[in-house]
Amino acid sequence: MKDLHPEKLLFLKAGYNICVTVLLSFTWQIYPVVKCYQYTRYTCYSIALTGSEMALTVTGVQKFLDVTVSLPSFPLFCIYLVMIMLSPVWQRVTSPMQIRPLMIIHNFACCFISIYCMLGFLYSIMLSESTFQLGPQPYLLPYYKMYWITKVIELLDTVFMILRHRRRQISFLHVYHHSSMLLLADSCYRLYPWPAMSVYFAVNSFIHVILYLYYGLTALFPDKSIPWKKNITQLQILQFLTLFVHATFGYLYHNYCVYGLLYGITMTTLFSNFYYAAYVKSKPEKSRKCE
Repeated sequence: MKDLHPEKLLFLKAGYNICVTVLLSFTWQIYPVVKCYQYTRYTCYSIALTGSEMALTVTGVQKFLDVTVSLPSFPLFCIYLVMIMLSPVWQRVTSPMQIRPLMIIHNFACCFISIYCMLGFLYSIMLSESTFQLGPQPYLLPYYKMYWITKVIELLDTVFMILRHRRRQISFLHVYHHSSMLLLADSCYRLYPWPAMSVYFAVNSFIHVILYLYYGLTALFPDKSIPWKKNITQLQILQFLTLFVHATFGYLYHNYCVYGLLYGITMTTLFSNFYYAAYVKSKPEKSRKCE
């Protein structure tokens, strides 16, 4: 650790304290929360003072935003958000639609496509020199393309909620997850088809195999209780924590960019908050759909 760039250590400390602050707040340990918050502010302030290339400079953020806006999926991203904002109008002028057969087909289709993506990414990992390998590899393009297409198809989850008047299920976590993964998958397919990213997408595809199998069985047998929901959320949190550790090592030792770490913090925090609200703070609602 002593040989690491000091700014990398500052970023790591800031991210760690943000996670600890959020997790401790769930147990109402006020004093540790305050101390972690103060230390997070200190480390972030230290990062700002360094002025190095590893800091989140205005130029770096602007470049990141320019690349994001230029993605082919960005117009769809905007349409998706507008659709959600207009969903209350749709709910006022229409009746709930019965689309269970369509949901069954959709969920099982997503499950099988996720199996294809998972196997493809696992195969690509075996071909790569390292799970931290950077640089585009042509053999990865079909799997990255299919993964991106899957994220487009998964936006139908939200469409079905709107058509069925289940707008209360469209939480911030739901919108953030679906919309951000759409842009992430598109950017990786077009700009970063790297073996290093295959690790994340292989794990995520495995989770989605289980997730959409659960959704499909729930739609196919609505009268039966399938006790997987809590375990799926636990798997998702474990997924983000594991990949966060991998991204941390990649950032410290393999020249990963810091945005992956920051994104991992947001996803871990949001899913942990969902789990706490649904299964710790109160009894789980049967009708509430996990991500």
